[in-house]
Amino acid sequence: MKNTFGNSISITLFGESHGQEIGAVLDGIAPGIPVDEDFIRHQLSLRRPAGKISTARVESDPFRIVSGVFEGRTTGTPIAILIPNDNTKSKDYTPEIPRPGHADFSAECKYHGFQDYRGGGHFSGRVTAPLVAAGAILIAALRERGISIGTHICSLGTIRDRKFGDFSADFERLNQSNFPVLDDAIALQMKETVERAAAEGDSVGGVLETAVTGIEAGVGEPWFDSVESLLSHALFSVPGIKGVEFGDGFAMTSLRGSQANDAFRIEDGRIVTATNHNGGINGGITNGMPIVFRCAVKPTPSIFKSQQTVDLKRMENLDFSLQGRHDPAIIHRARVVVDSVTALVLCDLLALRHGTDWLREGEGRS
Repeated sequence: MKNTFGNSISITLFGESHGQEIGAVLDGIAPGIPVDEDFIRHQLSLRRPAGKISTARVESDPFRIVSGVFEGRTTGTPIAILIPNDNTKSKDYTPEIPRPGHADFSAECKYHGFQDYRGGGHFSGRVTAPLVAAGAILIAALRERGISIGTHICSLGTIRDRKFGDFSADFERLNQSNFPVLDDAIALQMKETVERAAAEGDSVGGVLETAVTGIEAGVGEPWFDSVESLLSHALFSVPGIKGVEFGDGFAMTSLRGSQANDAFRIEDGRIVTATNHNGGINGGITNGMPIVFRCAVKPTPSIFKSQQTVDLKRMENLDFSLQGRHDPAIIHRARVVVDSVTALVLCDLLALRHGTDWLREGEGRS
């Protein structure tokens, strides 16, 4: 099982949804990078369930950093983060009956019944908590170098948010909200849609749009470690993500080249593009414009309507009604996970280009 991602800077995830603890090991980080535990707590709060639009399973996530950090800064050795699982109800899960839309059946085929099936086990979105905790360290390091990441719910069902405007102001707004939408009126409509789906025992999905500002031109390693390649690899590892597109993505197929090309201009002594149809990337390499991409997040597979499935032990068809506590939408909680994996990919690419010490706060520090 491949649970490690990254080259120069890597992360390894471990644990199961209802196991004793879940965790992450972040390796390759330079020594001397500040670690703000309050910021880690804030980031974890952004993926925590909240209100009628989320599951009733709420974990406080009292993380522990057990190695790699001393007196508030990284030591340069592996950073191990542990998060306990406390609020579990394992009786709600049956190994013989795979839930439609989940990894229950495919996991059974791969692990021959030895997998921890409770709560989705290692495939659960619960395992994204340590990913977010580790990602907080990387997001903060990138900010020190002038690189910022922001994600909003671009659409939920058929309801669409406004586009990014002032990146700095929009990012500040989004990174303080547990429902990341830029237009307040649209946010209200989206929440009402999620609540209606929940009342009907159903779920909804949507699209997340992410932008990265402050990234320099020339980052990326074609062919197979291009910026799009590595971001897509990491993003598709986030539970529920079923599609990724960069810039105008599939919409570019309806344009002509004269419309899709981004013209180069000089402004204030630097080279920019007049448009950003390509999402800040040409040939798999950053061109200095904001990186923009979107992720399709499927409707939560855990729904309370009657569904058809099978009994693996008896080899019989049956109708199935879900038990337990589940999200009618995960898109708002997935946002901070997307930010975290984006930070991981960018830190890894920048470390490959400049060396890991580049991420350390303050250039020239010994």
